[in-house]
Amino acid sequence: MKETLVILAAGMGSRYGGMKQIDGVGNHNEPIIEFTIFDAIKTGFKKVVLIIKREHQELFEESLVKKIRPYIEIEYAYQDLNDIPEGVEIPEGRVKPWGTTHALLACRNILKEDPFVVCNADDFYGRNAFEKVMEFFHSNTDPDTYCMVGYKVENTLSDNGTVTRGYCQKDEDGYLTSIREILNIKWNDDHDGVVCEEEGVYKPLEMGSPVSMNFWGFNPSIIGKLNEIFVNELPEGIKVNPLKYEALLPNHVGVLVKEGKGKVRVLTSEDSWFGVTYKEDKPNVVAKIQSLKDDGTYPDELF
Repeated sequence: MKETLVILAAGMGSRYGGMKQIDGVGNHNEPIIEFTIFDAIKTGFKKVVLIIKREHQELFEESLVKKIRPYIEIEYAYQDLNDIPEGVEIPEGRVKPWGTTHALLACRNILKEDPFVVCNADDFYGRNAFEKVMEFFHSNTDPDTYCMVGYKVENTLSDNGTVTRGYCQKDEDGYLTSIREILNIKWNDDHDGVVCEEEGVYKPLEMGSPVSMNFWGFNPSIIGKLNEIFVNELPEGIKVNPLKYEALLPNHVGVLVKEGKGKVRVLTSEDSWFGVTYKEDKPNVVAKIQSLKDDGTYPDELF
């Protein structure tokens, strides 16, 4: 197999205030994405596909890709606002991309044979996530069975604001039964429990609950299924919210599970996720990255 890492790196970073995908957090100005690629290589992945905006290719090439090319095959795919079904018109004033499902579909002519991981550029997942998915790839024989890595909700919070997470439920065999987006998750006032906002009131959320951080292990069979959902949903999405509608990958995976068109094995990582949702998150990420270098998890220079 030619296991492939697909990285969603075409976002606009509106809350962060800049190109957080390649903003340096390591002592040699490495962005989080560089650690993700390093972990993938160490786990045996053989190819990387970066989904970006076409106008950002030179920036990615010079700041990141050029030094990594000797170690792994890298290819670009481009999320383009105009890449939509024939007959659908882009609303006037629309600049926001069409979401993470649409981004993945930019790879539809690349991801045809081998299994692949999809993850975000600005999230740090830890090597354990790659190891768990690689093990799944090597044992799974059903092209319509996929996997996801879930993180304990308390391991995914920011100290600088609320977060949105895909709350997962699974059956007794460990397969996903539902995933729904929960808004405004944060620590409680005593910092010993997790709460989320529902109907204007903060309510407890069970510690240890698995949430999706958009780390998926897919087979190519999912591409056609996601394309069908996207094509069918887009006109209504534009009608309801012309400037901000997004086709979100976790929601659409949930649709496939509900309709019995795919199964998703939930793999749980004990690692703590961290990322740069807010600009204020960066100092904490810098400190954590340095501690992982200090304890030998990563070398001083990755590439």
